Amino acid sequence: MATYKKRGGKAKSSQQQTPEQESVTAEVFSTLDTSAGKAEAWVARNQNYILTAIGAVVVIVLGYLAYLNFVAKPLNEESTNAMAQAQAYFKAGMEDPTVQDSLFVLALDGDGVAPGFLQIIEEYGSSDAAQLANYNAGMIYLQQKAYDNAISYLDDFTTEDPILGALALGGIGDAFAELNQLEDALAYYQKAADFSENNLTTPRFLRKGAQVALAIDKAKVAAKLLQNLKENFASSPEAANVDVLLAQAQQ
Repeated sequence: MATYKKRGGKAKSSQQQTPEQESVTAEVFSTLDTSAGKAEAWVARNQNYILTAIGAVVVIVLGYLAYLNFVAKPLNEESTNAMAQAQAYFKAGMEDPTVQDSLFVLALDGDGVAPGFLQIIEEYGSSDAAQLANYNAGMIYLQQKAYDNAISYLDDFTTEDPILGALALGGIGDAFAELNQLEDALAYYQKAADFSENNLTTPRFLRKGAQVALAIDKAKVAAKLLQNLKENFASSPEAANVDVLLAQAQQ
């Protein structure tokens, strides 16, 4: 077989090809030439479609980049700034229960100058701030015992944050528990415990889930949750008296 130097032309073969070998080689190159010619002809016939497809991809990419820079980024900045006052009312209400009711109303509905969470959700629904507004509104409704509203807004909240995601799912579980829909409450407590493994939310919702499971005679489910709590979060406050609950589940 002929070899090629790294640079320069083709190296001479060490052996002379026979007429049969030359015929086979010629046939191979002839086939390659024919295939190349067909490919070129196909491209020539369909170049308008190809160029249109390439152009469409370029337009999509440029459009996406333009959206990120000229729509999504300014929208996030505008909505975050607009929500600053509502966030301040929410924070103050969480810190001072004596004025919580009035501050939560301002956080939800606005104060006549700055918008509240509900207006932020309506006007900036695709922004990060509107997502956080869903969480905050859901938690306020949970505090106000408006459980259906709490479930609705928390269910609309999406995040990859390990803490907020778990708290939102656990909040839905709390709302269902207050509505005495304990099967649903258990399902959401399990989702909350599984959302992310951490020392803050996981033991909290393992215990809540176990207590609900015991209440609806799902002893095996309760035992599994409690065993997880005992083995992996033994130092957490939620693990206190876990053996007592585990004994109930294993009866």
